[in-house]
Amino acid sequence: MTYVSSGEDIGGLAPLAARLGRAGRRLRLADRARPWVLDTAVVLAAFLLFCLPDLLHAGGADGDGPRRFRLAFTRLPAPALLALQAGLVLPLLWRRRRPVVAFGAIAAVFVLQWALGAALRADVALFIALYSLALHGRLRQLPWACAVMAAGLLLVALRLARVVSVWDALFFLLSTATAALALGLVVRIRRAQLAGLRERAARLEIERDQRSRLAAATERARVAREMHDVVGHNLSVIITLADAGAYATDVAPARGKEALTLIGDTGRQALDELRRVLGVLRETADGRPPDGPELRPQPGIGDVDALCAGVRAAGLEVLYRTAGDVEALDGGVQLTVYRIVQEALTNTLKHAGSDSRVGLAIMVEDTRVRIRVQDTGAAGRARTGPANEEGQGLVGMRERAALYGGSVQAGPVTGGGWSVDAILDLSPSGGAR
Repeated sequence: MTYVSSGEDIGGLAPLAARLGRAGRRLRLADRARPWVLDTAVVLAAFLLFCLPDLLHAGGADGDGPRRFRLAFTRLPAPALLALQAGLVLPLLWRRRRPVVAFGAIAAVFVLQWALGAALRADVALFIALYSLALHGRLRQLPWACAVMAAGLLLVALRLARVVSVWDALFFLLSTATAALALGLVVRIRRAQLAGLRERAARLEIERDQRSRLAAATERARVAREMHDVVGHNLSVIITLADAGAYATDVAPARGKEALTLIGDTGRQALDELRRVLGVLRETADGRPPDGPELRPQPGIGDVDALCAGVRAAGLEVLYRTAGDVEALDGGVQLTVYRIVQEALTNTLKHAGSDSRVGLAIMVEDTRVRIRVQDTGAAGRARTGPANEEGQGLVGMRERAALYGGSVQAGPVTGGGWSVDAILDLSPSGGAR
C-alpha cells in the first residue's frame, strides 16, 4: 500500500487552486462588465428548479407528496400559480441593485400566497432575497427585514399546523432563514476584508515608491553637496593659481612654471575626487561596486593639512591648529569637518582674495566639535563679493552640520574680515540621524 504525504497533497492541489482563482477573477470581471447576465441566470435557475415542477404537477390529477399534505393546501389554477411564481422570482433581477425593494416585493407575494393557503417551491426566493439583502443592502435595514421574515415564517408554521408541529416547522424555517442571513453576512465581511487588503497593498506600494523617490532625492542632494565642495574648491584654487601664473610669467618665469605645475596637481586631485564621488553612482556588470581609484577613502581631518597646503600655494596664508583628540572622531564626523573647512576656505579665497590671512581651528570639546574659520579680508579691507548667507556653500555647510545636530553661523567680523563658526553635537540625542 502506498501512502501520499500531506505535502504532496497540498502540492497537487496548488495548480487546481490557482486555476480556480484565475477562473474566479475572470468571472468577477465579466460580472462587473455585464451584471444583468448573472441576475438573469439566477432567475432562470430558480424558475427551472422551483417553478417548473409546480407548473407540471398542477396539470396532473394527483400531484406529488403524501395525501395529507396535498389536502392541507389550496390547489390554485395555472394562471394564478404562474402569477404568484412570477411575483416571487422576477424581483430577483434587481436583488443586487435594489435589495430592499426586491425583498419587500417577494415578502408581499409570499404573505399573499400563504394567506391563500398555497404552498410553492418558489418560496425559496424569499431566502435568496434575505441573503442578498445581508450581502448588498445597508446593515441598518436588516432588523426590520428579519422581523418581516419572522412574521411570514410564523404564518407558514401556523398553516402547517394540520400536518406538522408548529414548533418543529418554525424551528426548521427560522434555521433556514438564519443560515441565509449568516451566509450573506460572512460573504460581506470576507469581501470587505479583501477590499481592505487590496487597499492596504496599494497604499504600501505607493509608500514604497515615495520612499524610493525620497531616497533618490536624498542621494542626489548628497552628491550635489560633494560635487559643489570638490568642484568649487579646486576651481577656485586653479583660477587663483592661473591668475598668479599669468602675472608671474613676465616678471618671474620660474614662478609661472611653478604655478602651472600646481594647477596640474590640483586638477588631477579634483579629477580623482570627482571619480570617487561619481563612482558610487554606478556598478560594474556583475553588480559589485567598481574597484580602483573610486574606492579611495573619504577625506578626513588628517587631510586638512594637505588642503591648507593647496590653499597656501594659491597665496592664502593659513594658520591651522587643533585641540582635543581629533583623530578619534569617526569617519562620518571627520568627512563633515573636512567639507565645512574646505567650503569656508574656498569662500575666503573667492571673496577675500589670496592676500588674506586665515585662522583655522578645529576643537573637540567633550561631545562637541567646533570649527572656526576667520579671515582678515584683503589687506585689512572688507570682504569683497556677495555676502549672501543663503548661498549654496553655506546651505551645504548647514545641511552637513544638521546631520549631527549642529549649526553654522557665518557673518562679517568687526574691523574687517569674515568668520564661519560651526558646531557639531556628538551626544547620542544629537548625533547623526
